[in-house]
Parts: sequence; structure tokens; C-alpha cells
Amino acid sequence: MTTTAASLLRLTLSLSDRYPIAAGVTFLVVAALALMGIGRHHPFGRMGIANLVTGARGMLTALVAAALMEVPSEDVAWALVALAIAALVLDGFDGWAARRQSVVSAFGARFDMEVDAFLILALAALVWRFDKAGAWVLASGLMRYVFVAVGLVWPWFDRELPASRRRQLVCVVQIAGLIAALAPIVPQPLSAWVAGLSLAALAWSFWVDVQWLVLRRRSDLGLVTSDL
Repeated sequence: MTTTAASLLRLTLSLSDRYPIAAGVTFLVVAALALMGIGRHHPFGRMGIANLVTGARGMLTALVAAALMEVPSEDVAWALVALAIAALVLDGFDGWAARRQSVVSAFGARFDMEVDAFLILALAALVWRFDKAGAWVLASGLMRYVFVAVGLVWPWFDRELPASRRRQLVCVVQIAGLIAALAPIVPQPLSAWVAGLSLAALAWSFWVDVQWLVLRRRSDLGLVTSDL
């Protein structure tokens, strides 16, 4: 399905022959990583509509990410904006569907989070590729992966964080900000300001989580006595 959608986009936007291949391979990687986590974190006998919606968001994200290999143009930018908006709208549905069907799982939450992270990385790279902001905008997409990498070095940094509406809101703000920056109707330097403000919000959110982890670590070591 991803390759078919990419082929239609290629014909509509005069993209290169490699675009459908890139989109298909990208989605296969996303799907393979998701399937690897089902057995360990998905306790139900069916995928459920929520995970299927997240999978559809993964497909849209693959279509967005594959455009990194294409020549920037206004038509391509508008198509990417439309795809990213569709992925963002669906992001508000998968969690609701999981709760509605009582199939909430660690797998579903992680799948949703990783698709969000990959979409942010793809959009940040596209904003840079389309010359709507400097290379610094890549920090928006890399921040999550740096956070994970630090957790591999320091296991205490990999502690499960408490659920947070703040984190969810900032994620939406980050994605929306990058979509706005990519839109042809938003010129430089306004696009850079929009991307910069959304990056600042994301950095603040990560800093709040880092502070929580550091305080928990100090508490575990007996360096603080306050009740966290």
C-alpha cells in the first residue's frame, strides 16, 4: 500500500523513480521494528484499531521521509504538509481508540511515541532540506534519539517517566511548528522563527524530564530526603 501511494505521488508530483522504493523500504523498517515489540509488550490477541491507525501514521511518515531524496519544490512541499497534517490528525485518534476498546498496552504507547519521533525527525530534516531553517533545526528530530542513547550509557536515565499531558502537548506543538515552517506560505525568516520556538518548547519539555530523572537518581542514592 505504501509503494502504491508513493507511486501515485510520484506521477502527480513528477518525483524520481526511487521515491516509491525509498517510501516502501522506510515503511518496512518501521513495520519490522513494530513487529519485534509485539510479543514482549502487546498482551492482546489482536492488533486493534488503535495500532492499525498508528501503522497508517507510520505509512504517512514513510511517505514524508522518502521525500528527503527529492528536489525541493513548492508542489512537493504542499504535498508533504498535507501528509504530515493527516498524520498529526490521526495522532489524536489512536490513543482514544485504544482506551475505547480497552486494548491499551505498553506496545501501543511505544509504537505511537516512536512514530511521532520519526515524523519529527523527517520534518526537521525536510525543513532544513527546503532551506526554511538552518541545520540547527535537526536538533528537533535528534533530541529523542540522544535521550535514548544516554539511557544506554546510564541505565538510571532509562527509567520509565510518568504520564504527562505536558509531554503530549509539546509533541503536538513541535510537529505543528515544523509543518508550518515547511509550508511554502511561511517564508524565511518567519519559518526559522516558528521552527525555533517549537524547538525551544521541546527542549524545555526534555529538560523537565531530565530534572525528574536526576532527582530520582539522587533519591535512590540517598542524596535527597524530600518526598518526590
